[in-house]
Amino acid sequence: MEVRFLGSGDAFGSGGRFNTCFMVTTPETRFLIDCGATSLVAMNRYGVDPNSIDKILLSHLHGDHFGGVVFLLVHAHSVSKRDRPLVIAGPRTTEQRVMAALEVLYPGSSKNPWRFELTFEEFEVEQVWRSGPVSVTAYQAAHNAGQGPACALRISIEGKTLTYSGDGSWSEGLAAAAAGADLFIAEANFYDKDVRGHMNLQTLIAHLDEIAPKRLILTHMSDDMLERVNSLDFETAEDGKVVEI
Repeated sequence: MEVRFLGSGDAFGSGGRFNTCFMVTTPETRFLIDCGATSLVAMNRYGVDPNSIDKILLSHLHGDHFGGVVFLLVHAHSVSKRDRPLVIAGPRTTEQRVMAALEVLYPGSSKNPWRFELTFEEFEVEQVWRSGPVSVTAYQAAHNAGQGPACALRISIEGKTLTYSGDGSWSEGLAAAAAGADLFIAEANFYDKDVRGHMNLQTLIAHLDEIAPKRLILTHMSDDMLERVNSLDFETAEDGKVVEI
């Protein structure tokens, strides 16, 4: 399983990084984990054909995590003439929020007669969701994202487990999602600042023995973290980085 960090930044593009978007490629499928507002730009930068994406898995419905879905859909319909099915899966209200965003940004587009089969599905917290070879269990994260819950995603494919924290401070749900993961991609928005709804590195360190991931990569870092990144004893994400698990 190959994971490419198309976007590893926070909500505000600290350090010039793109919003959150991770691409997972296996022999059977290719999908995105989150699709922040800048994701189509990132895909163009790294030579990724948006039509090659089978599904998009959303952790929560904030613009830096799902806003790029709007641009990807408009591009698929009007530019690339996509003809392959696309599944978009996320927390409760995902379809409602995506369609509302489409209508705000491109009036009338939410009623497009899509050229391709577009399916929306919703995760139930702590229930397994499956699509082809991909299994996802969404856990409640400690983050407020409006009507739908914010989630940490535990993704299983090819006998490997990848967990993405989404946004959120420490919680039982995050611990359950990350326990023993082959790869844990974890928000580390701040170094030691305690900000409600976000993770800081010192809190994460305090719980690492509890969850014991096999590999940890820090992402979603603000300037507070980026100015320290070269002195950290932890692996960190950057736009364009590719890892195998």
